[in-house]
Amino acid sequence: MGLAITVAIQWITGGTLPGIWNWASKYPANLLMTTLLYALAVAILGALIGRLWISGALVGLAGLLLALVDYFKIAINGSPLELADFGMAGRIGAIAKVAGELIPPLDFWLSAVMLVLCVTLLALTRRLTMLNGQIRFLTFSLYVLLAVMLSVPSSARAFGGRLGMDFNVRLDPATNHEHHGLTLSLWRDCFLQSKPPAEGYGKEYMQDVLARVDELLLENGTSDIPETSPNIIFILSESFFDPTRLPGVIYGQDPVENFHSLEKEGISGILHSHHLGYGTGNIEISMLTGIRSTDLLPGTDMCAMYSEVYERFDSLAEQYTKVDGYHAEMAHAYNDELYNRTINYPLFGFESLLFFKDIKALDIDWEKRLPDTYYMQDSYFCKALLNRLESIHAEGRRAFLYGISMENHQPYTPEKFNNDCQTTVTADILSPEELDVFRSMLEGIIRADQALGELTTALRDFQEPTILVFFGDHRPNLTLPDGETAYTKLGLCPGTWTYNWVPEQFNDLYSTDYLIWANDAALLQGQTGIRRDSSVTAIGPHLLELTGRHVSRYWGLMEKCAEICLTHTSFYFVDGEGNPSVSPEEAGLSPEAVELLKLREAVIYDAVYGKQYITDEMNLPAGAPLPAESEETEKRAS
Repeated sequence: MGLAITVAIQWITGGTLPGIWNWASKYPANLLMTTLLYALAVAILGALIGRLWISGALVGLAGLLLALVDYFKIAINGSPLELADFGMAGRIGAIAKVAGELIPPLDFWLSAVMLVLCVTLLALTRRLTMLNGQIRFLTFSLYVLLAVMLSVPSSARAFGGRLGMDFNVRLDPATNHEHHGLTLSLWRDCFLQSKPPAEGYGKEYMQDVLARVDELLLENGTSDIPETSPNIIFILSESFFDPTRLPGVIYGQDPVENFHSLEKEGISGILHSHHLGYGTGNIEISMLTGIRSTDLLPGTDMCAMYSEVYERFDSLAEQYTKVDGYHAEMAHAYNDELYNRTINYPLFGFESLLFFKDIKALDIDWEKRLPDTYYMQDSYFCKALLNRLESIHAEGRRAFLYGISMENHQPYTPEKFNNDCQTTVTADILSPEELDVFRSMLEGIIRADQALGELTTALRDFQEPTILVFFGDHRPNLTLPDGETAYTKLGLCPGTWTYNWVPEQFNDLYSTDYLIWANDAALLQGQTGIRRDSSVTAIGPHLLELTGRHVSRYWGLMEKCAEICLTHTSFYFVDGEGNPSVSPEEAGLSPEAVELLKLREAVIYDAVYGKQYITDEMNLPAGAPLPAESEETEKRAS
């Protein structure tokens, strides 16, 4: 039964029976280990309830559902199921609601039939497998003991090591999945060695790190804060990117004409988002904290960490709220079900949160009816942001608004916009049915662009200085009816499965576009019209640079690091000039750049996993006198 469940899962996630054979012959130890894990689960449950065929059915069903979730995630963004995704398990209904129609593949049903046959065989032979009395108790105890051994890090590593598994090297999710299979990749990540501190980590070591950070941040002196403190508006525009960058696609008119026009008045470029078709909450966390998933242990849900972790570094918003008394507010054009926003955003210094119902209740003059289905229109949402900006200004405060739109969220079905699209689009490689998917996505982008144009037109008449940061969180998944993506059909990647992608393909598809625009060109410090690559962890430091804040040591270090590293994920690395490579080691970084990244790693480790020796000091400006060590800090370190 354990072998049958293993084969079924590989069948669904791998897609073909020859693929299962290739994996099993290449990694026989991994096949054996996966079979053992499922056999153990069947045996424990069978001994507990006294019916092996019932336990086989239950464990088999759990395996099928696990594989199906993995299949759907790969279809959405090309990346397999990871340990961190289980942090969203309690909100699976909400996720399914926004993901649209997800249809199980034929392989799922074939695998289910195979498991039904195996369970039937167990049921027919149940007299041969029935355990009673003392034998049943001893068998159950033995199985539980083995399960405990495989659940304790030290013994799990020892057992896995005997089968050739490495618990020291962190693999990207696609490689981990391809090598170990779905189940074993998740099991292995549970027991990876803890994130190691730097050699010599301790109080004296971190004091040296602090001194070096100050030296680097003060080498060019300090800058004065500009007399003008502008309002700040962020708009995370769902799945926005410049579609004219796609090869082989012809449009009747420019679908993002406002964005292109505003690029001449602002700062713009490629935004490395670290994600494709998924992960909006993680993108928000990275942008507001400067922390990436690779800074954390595998399996860490960035949106569901302990509250105190989020508070150890002052957020990007708090660089404004704690200095000039800005009012920070988040507005989301959907409900509050996902990504723990109601818990996390107050920890980042946001005084108020607005969701769909709150925004709809605002006194906004709107000539169109809000839809009963799908999501709030971007035009209405931008009017709401303008409404909040004016209200905050009327209270005599500056605004730091972080808006998250939703109109262009999947699903991309013809019915979403009544099969309408404001421009024609042709692509010889796409069939009419595939173009319907593309046109639905394109209409959402056109509407986002039009909302951007309406908002900037209104801001030109707004008398208070205001900077707008507009960006797409990730590209849309663009899954077509045959299960492939439009990106594959257009030749941008070899397939949905990211295992065979090269860094240049990640660099392209894991990126969107961004714009920093101001209603007074002087706010852009002479950078009007320039192009520069950025990322979800670099755009915050760039904004701080423009507004000349006396930023904390932490954000000053993030600004320095953004000059030599835009992206570092499990899949690929991008240097400060936008050049992709497999890893930092292969990027050919200078010794100075390597030192900066090590300083950053030490500072984040100290705050998240260490003793917080210098965390309080990192929230002060560079060169600030170090406060006397408090009793609480002494206690925490000990």
